Amino acid sequence: MRQLRAFLAVAGHRHFRRAADALHLTQPAVSRLIADLETELDVRLFDRSTREVVPTEAGRYLAQAVARVLDELDGVLAHARTQADPLRGRVRIAAVPTVSAGLVPACIALCAARHPSLDILLRDQNQAQVLDAVRGGEVDFGLTVEPATREEFDAETILRDPFRLVCRDDHALAAHPSTTWRTLVDEPLVLLDYASGSRRLIDAAFAERRLPMRVALEVGHPYTAFRMVEAGLGLTVTPALSLDALRPGLTVLRLEPEVRREVTLLRRRARSLSPPAQTAWDAFREVALTLA
Repeated sequence: MRQLRAFLAVAGHRHFRRAADALHLTQPAVSRLIADLETELDVRLFDRSTREVVPTEAGRYLAQAVARVLDELDGVLAHARTQADPLRGRVRIAAVPTVSAGLVPACIALCAARHPSLDILLRDQNQAQVLDAVRGGEVDFGLTVEPATREEFDAETILRDPFRLVCRDDHALAAHPSTTWRTLVDEPLVLLDYASGSRRLIDAAFAERRLPMRVALEVGHPYTAFRMVEAGLGLTVTPALSLDALRPGLTVLRLEPEVRREVTLLRRRARSLSPPAQTAWDAFREVALTLA
């Protein structure tokens, strides 16, 4: 374990002295640990120069694998230590970006106020990555924007988040509190790309009404879409949870008929949550209820 932790420190810092400082060890001690590990594995893990230490191909592979294993081991040990206290421990969650920005901060703040010994770690990832993280047991639970398959996950929908239209204040539509999907047919649209779970729902809303879409730009995050709208490059359809990132100069309109996406908590099928994770799960449900 000491060899592996020293190896990860050197791989991360690309420097023996900085790695030694981070580990509170001497540089010769770290060098010896790396040398012992290379001897034990019979493979060179680093290419060394006077200015930098660079992992070899074998070193890069080992760093990725060992980081996951040690992270999981730390979680197992932390979980074992906190079994007597459901309000103390580490909880790992993954959430799609719009949920991370619009819902997760309030939930983490609630847990921090009520349960200061609860440590919540967040992965801000796209829809597919969140599902993979939950499926692989890398996180305790995830937050996505549509129901998951019941064969793989246990899921609970906690919020139905409506889509809104965002345009510049000087756009003709900005004079109205709402508009219809049909009015967007001839408008250039700045939409989230297909890594987002929301994009499929937006496409479906147009398809169900047999309306063509004029997609001018595809972006990875609502914040980027808002900046594009500010620049006069089009309008954007975005979840209401993302609207906290708006700046002056943009107007929000209701889209009628209203289309909502389902914000869903999910965990691996037939797997119970640890007591700390269950506490965090319940906090998300509570905050979502206030938003609803």
